[in-house]
Amino acid sequence: VQLQASGGGLVQAGGSLRLSCAASGRTFSSNALGWFRQAPGKERDFVASISRSGGSTWYADSVKGRFTISRDNAKNTVYLQMNNLKPEDTAVYYCAAGSTTTWPGEYDYWGQGTQVTVSS
Repeated sequence: VQLQASGGGLVQAGGSLRLSCAASGRTFSSNALGWFRQAPGKERDFVASISRSGGSTWYADSVKGRFTISRDNAKNTVYLQMNNLKPEDTAVYYCAAGSTTTWPGEYDYWGQGTQVTVSS
């Protein structure tokens, strides 16, 4: 599975962005998916994940109620809708495939990352 993330950018605090991650390969629907983020000088942190069917989702406490993960298996795409963004959400966001856990080492495939910058 090859992953290509997009949709990042510069937004003011309180604003919204929607990240997309398009996947190639016929095994997309058989993979659970996740989003992670990494700020400069920090570790890569779990943001959200979604099961293969899309019926179950998980979120980091820091984004619950503000971010929504979803997937469209017909389009081989996973999304991350981010609302009420805060400066502390600033990071490079990565999509990943192969697990739903919070541990990045459990994921088999990674996208290249997209920068999200939230100004105060």
